Amino acid sequence: MDSFRYFGIRYKGIGYKGIKYKGIRCKCQGFAHIPCTLYLIIFLSVLTLSSISTAQQIDSTKIYKMSEIVVTATRTMIPEVEAASSISVIDSSEIAHRQGSTVFGLLKDQYGLSYTQQGAPGSLSNIYIRGGDPGETLILIDGVDMNMPNDPDNTFDFADLPLDNIKRIEILRGPQSTLYGSNAMAGVINIITKQGSGKPKFYLTTEGGSYDSFKGLVGLNGSLNNFHYSVTASRYYTAGFSSASSKYGNTEKDGTSNFNVSSRFGFGITNNFTLNLFLMYAKANTALDQHGGALGDDPTYEYHLEEPSAKVEGKLNLFNGLWDQTFGTSFFRNVREYSFDSTLNNPASSSSIYDGNRIQFDWQNNFAITKSNLLTFGIESATENAVSNYFYNSSSYGSMASIFPNKNENTTGAYLQDITDINNELFFSAGIRLDKNSRFGSIFTYRIAPAYFIWATGTKIKATIGTGFKSPSLFYLFDPAYGNPDLQPEKSLGWDAGIEQYLISSKLTAGINYFSNKFTNLFGFDNNFKTININKAATNGVEVYLRTNPLGNLGLRLNYTYTNSKDESSNSAGSGLPLLRRPKNKIGMNVDYSFLKDFNFNADIIYVGKRDDENYNAYPAQRIILPDYTIVNLDASYRLSDIIKIYGRVDNLFNKYYEEVYGYATPGLSGYLGINFTL
Repeated sequence: MDSFRYFGIRYKGIGYKGIKYKGIRCKCQGFAHIPCTLYLIIFLSVLTLSSISTAQQIDSTKIYKMSEIVVTATRTMIPEVEAASSISVIDSSEIAHRQGSTVFGLLKDQYGLSYTQQGAPGSLSNIYIRGGDPGETLILIDGVDMNMPNDPDNTFDFADLPLDNIKRIEILRGPQSTLYGSNAMAGVINIITKQGSGKPKFYLTTEGGSYDSFKGLVGLNGSLNNFHYSVTASRYYTAGFSSASSKYGNTEKDGTSNFNVSSRFGFGITNNFTLNLFLMYAKANTALDQHGGALGDDPTYEYHLEEPSAKVEGKLNLFNGLWDQTFGTSFFRNVREYSFDSTLNNPASSSSIYDGNRIQFDWQNNFAITKSNLLTFGIESATENAVSNYFYNSSSYGSMASIFPNKNENTTGAYLQDITDINNELFFSAGIRLDKNSRFGSIFTYRIAPAYFIWATGTKIKATIGTGFKSPSLFYLFDPAYGNPDLQPEKSLGWDAGIEQYLISSKLTAGINYFSNKFTNLFGFDNNFKTININKAATNGVEVYLRTNPLGNLGLRLNYTYTNSKDESSNSAGSGLPLLRRPKNKIGMNVDYSFLKDFNFNADIIYVGKRDDENYNAYPAQRIILPDYTIVNLDASYRLSDIIKIYGRVDNLFNKYYEEVYGYATPGLSGYLGINFTL
């Protein structure tokens, strides 16, 4: 039906929950035996090495000094060694060495994550955590919820998010609604920007390369007395390639251009009170194609994005650190416009606009009850608004208009968490949360996360169990054709258990996790195409990883993820089949090496196994299998002087043809060179 285009011209082929989303199911082949065996051998070998070297017992002081400090797992600063959650960090060093990569590019080789991009740069780019849908992952940038309120599934599109001004990225897996509320059913990706310090530093970067691509960036950061600042502005352009793959005869290039500003300011008003301001702005213009596969080209199809966000945050420390408060107000707006004219392959025209915003208030209190006990209490309240207009005209199907009036909903939640350290061996956190939504009422979530550390062997045993929820989007509640104001929230129940082994004074870490998730009350359609809570799905799998911290000049990350997913909806065409576009097998490897003092080399290798997709050009849509693929990307940089650094990268070194979404193109062998000036 052409009316399907209403809730996202751009999303044709992705399949949202009510139409194809929970029905996009993939059938993956059993290809895990060799990779899984290989990684289990590596893991068991590391454990054996640990037992052999018991004479070199791990000093708890050393581990604490070298352990990464994370904030996303508990919304407080804790050493990673104490966290029971499955969390990984992309730090400032890795970001600097992965020259010119986007946030989306950095996430691709992380364990437990899979990804899809619907064509050339600027096209829809999604991340899936542990087999969950993209809209079941919460994306935060400096605490601002970036999931789109005007999107049917409240997803976040990574297409226009560069690495400008980003300091670190924390990936938290499993249900996290107890601390983060709606959309955190499968996990949270928390992006943290740089805080300026020291003397003023001005930097300028320019880069060019394949597909007539160009990027320019300027930035300034530093501090003066109690004031710190960090600001970047960048411009990116590429002529791109056909989003509908040239394999099927498509030739028209789909380019994109974007402009991004990211800034962070802070002022220490007193010794115990700091005020921070975060501002971001993105604007993009992108050419798209109607669909993948044959006759997908559309030279008239255009997409425009405008996305501002802002947050004011205060941090107050009272009674010598016994009571620590963080409070703030944020604003996020996403405006997307789509249009296309009639062409030979598509005798129709359309224009649409989707405008949504979110205003959020949060207040978090940390109470240091004792040296080994921290109690956290917080309140959050968010109001979402959305409005859209869609017009369609076809010589074959006639004209239609769909007007989505301005609607809003409010969710207010309160959470309580207790973190306990027992004898510096057992680290236990437990939390509960109650949310009240203006449309569906109340929902309760919980999370329990114990970790036990054996200092004599440097072994951590950990487990978590928790629940998550996702509020119905304004579209699913109020769309004139598909909406249902009586919808209840989607729900998830997830648990995981694992072991981490620290070696060589925590410079080498090996781990294995087993995870299981149940998704219920998912949105689908009844016989009249009204949205109802009818679908359900399940995922489970194993994550194996090895990483250094680093070892001298060498940094290494190696991981394998096995994901088994299943559509458990009784009325779905994909019932009993795996979920779409989730590979059963995925391997990520990153090698980072610095030598000759000023030279750095980085290699990234990603293997993605077979997975199912659907060919939406056929009627009815036909399930197909996308082949597995391996991609090798290289980065290198050389510092000529204190102020000049040159760098380059090669993507898809062996020019591998592959598809992340059926019928849509991916980059071939491509190269880029750049130069950075820092003053």
